[in-house]
Amino acid sequence: MTTRRELVAAVGERYRSSDREQKGRVLDEFVSVTGYHRRHAMRLLRFSSAAAREKARPGRQIYDEAVRAALIVLWETSDRLCGKRLKPLVPILIEAMEGHGHHSLDPAVREKLLQMSAATIDRALRSARDAAPGRRRRRGVAGSELRRSIPIRTFTDWDDPAPGHFEVDLVSHSGPIAKEVGSGHSR
Repeated sequence: MTTRRELVAAVGERYRSSDREQKGRVLDEFVSVTGYHRRHAMRLLRFSSAAAREKARPGRQIYDEAVRAALIVLWETSDRLCGKRLKPLVPILIEAMEGHGHHSLDPAVREKLLQMSAATIDRALRSARDAAPGRRRRRGVAGSELRRSIPIRTFTDWDDPAPGHFEVDLVSHSGPIAKEVGSGHSR
């Protein structure tokens, strides 16, 4: 692994200081030596150090600490539900807590909470979950294959018909011949 890093560092310097035509030749040589895909090789040579990669793609943080703190309050209120189950409850909880005067949110924070996805909710709550007392992780539980094969419906998965709807199965017990049974005489 060290040899590859050294090679990337050495060839990367040459690649970045070359013009377009020379970059193509350097890239061809690098791909033939390493066996990397051309696109991957270009990315490696363009950003040979970790610091350069971080500068090229800075992490953007959409949800600040105010949003995270409000989310933790909603999470605690919902008895620490997972993100997938908490997502559909967020608008209901916000409305109820504001209606009863328990919580007042800034409109920007409220909007960000409402647009947050279930996966983002889980990521934002990771540190709070880990710090929560009594947190136990279950690993290697017997029957996990069975558990994965059984579908679990969440709030959004219930597509039950409206009240008053019914289905009827009509079954004939006379076999392939449909005739009246039990009258004692045939027609």
